[in-house]
Amino acid sequence: MKKKVLSAVLCMSMAASLFAGCGSDAGTTDGGSDAGAADAGAAGAADAGTADAGDAGAADAGDAAANPIDTLIANTTDTVTLQLWCSEQEAYQTVMAELVDGFKSTYPEVTFDIQIGSVSEADAKDRVLEDVEAAADVYVFADDQISELVNAGALNEVATTYTYDIAQADAESTVEAVTVGGKMYAYPLTASNGYFLYYDKSVFDDADVASWEALLAKANEAGVKVGMNVADAWYLYSFFAGAGMELTMNEDQSNTCDWNSTSTSPTGAEVAEAIQTIATDPAFIAVNDQDSRAMYAQDLKAYVNGVWAVDDIIAAYGEDYGAVKLPTFNAGGQDVQMGSFAGYKFVGVNAYSKNVGWAMLLAEYISSEDGQAAIANATGESPTNTAVASTVSSPAIAALSAQSAFADRQVVGPNFWDPANSLGAQFVEGSVTDFQAALDEAVAGITQPANAQ
Repeated sequence: MKKKVLSAVLCMSMAASLFAGCGSDAGTTDGGSDAGAADAGAAGAADAGTADAGDAGAADAGDAAANPIDTLIANTTDTVTLQLWCSEQEAYQTVMAELVDGFKSTYPEVTFDIQIGSVSEADAKDRVLEDVEAAADVYVFADDQISELVNAGALNEVATTYTYDIAQADAESTVEAVTVGGKMYAYPLTASNGYFLYYDKSVFDDADVASWEALLAKANEAGVKVGMNVADAWYLYSFFAGAGMELTMNEDQSNTCDWNSTSTSPTGAEVAEAIQTIATDPAFIAVNDQDSRAMYAQDLKAYVNGVWAVDDIIAAYGEDYGAVKLPTFNAGGQDVQMGSFAGYKFVGVNAYSKNVGWAMLLAEYISSEDGQAAIANATGESPTNTAVASTVSSPAIAALSAQSAFADRQVVGPNFWDPANSLGAQFVEGSVTDFQAALDEAVAGITQPANAQ
């Protein structure tokens, strides 16, 4: 791995700050909130960005003071206690345990007590913000959570890097995604937070999976089910986005949304009617990701999901496992290519960590080239590290890549989720008779002020 070399003076300043604990003055984010309940020194040293980026090698063996890792080790006398939160899925828990063991063996001079907790990246923000000081030192979270975590002071700035340069190692888009107000606040980990269509090739051919109309016709003919979690706002977005409709977050974290548009082609009402037609077809089943797992081996033979489901799909479909971009759907007489959300998973360091230097080093180890390769092999997720990404290939990742041309990064305010979930549930029930009125009500909720309850 590459090491950035800090000056001896900077390293001694960093070491002193690492053991000074967390203070109360770390400045504010561009959003105006106090983003730094932790002392700027706990972030790895004041002005740590002045590290020499030109020296990619390790410090000279005789100059330990110039090596920030050696300085960190030299100033560590007690057991380093850290808590890591990551996905509850078995593959993630297993590979993270292996990475933690590897991290420990890399620094045999230090005694570690590292506990791994099960917290989904989708739930990380909410769990962290329940009590930031008591939350994990290192945690994996979805990229759309970064602004709220920064504004709450829950993420330590990545002002110093120990073993590799994020900007050089990871895709430019992911580096931009971890940057808030010109500063990096997390370590890119995966680029797989999106969805596409899995299918059983023994039932469906390429023409069948190209559109919802063809897919449902074949499913009815074959007596099988196809599905998608339409009652989930994250998936429901794909229909309206595909039709070119807008959903964006404003600076105050409210949303702009025109899903109820009457001037677009197709109109919002035509898209809504198309969704309800699909969701109420006899061959369609609206089921969540968790419940779908047991159904693949039964009669669910095509389903919209992400790379995290690949092991279940392979176990059920075997060599007939297929994956493609999302289908088109017909709205207002037009064939519309579905859009989607695209996103990333990041590794964050808690600004309140009592061992913030070691927490940063663990986060780097997990998100390094070797760490991302291990995670990709274990979970099937697409890495953000460009070197690793060039070596990973599978039908699921190929489908995700194909869908990425129609995907938008997930940047929405908190008031999007509940109204959109409710709208999707109405489509699944088939209860909407006035599509314009249903959309007007949903959009009113989605676009309410960010502080509205």
